[in-house]
Amino acid sequence: MAYFEVLHEMKLIIDLVNQGGLADMRYSISNTAEYGDMTRGPKVIGEASKNAMREILKDIQSGKFADEFTKEMQTGHKYFDKLREENRNHPIEKVGEEIRSSFVWGRKENIINREKN
Repeated sequence: MAYFEVLHEMKLIIDLVNQGGLADMRYSISNTAEYGDMTRGPKVIGEASKNAMREILKDIQSGKFADEFTKEMQTGHKYFDKLREENRNHPIEKVGEEIRSSFVWGRKENIINREKN
C-alpha cells in the first residue's frame, strides 16, 4: 500500500497542485490526508531539509555540482553506475515491479521504452 500511495498517488497530487495550488489539492484529498499534511508536513520539510536544499543550491550555483558530475563522466562514471545498480536493486523497485504487473491499465503504451531510447 505504501508503494502505491507514494509512487502512484503522487501524480494525482501533483496534477491537483498544478491545477489550483495547495488549496485545490487539499480540497480534493481526504480530511485525514489534509490534516496529516498540515500537521506532519512541517516535520518533514523543516529547517534541516531547507538547509540541506540551500547547500545543494549553493553547489549548483557555484559550479561545484557541475564540476563533480563532469569529472564523474570523464573518469568512466563508475560511482554513477554503482548508484544506478543500487537503485535498480532497491526493494521498492522489486515491490513496484510486482504491483505494476497486476495493474490492468497502461500495459500497451509505456511512456518509457528502453528498447527504443
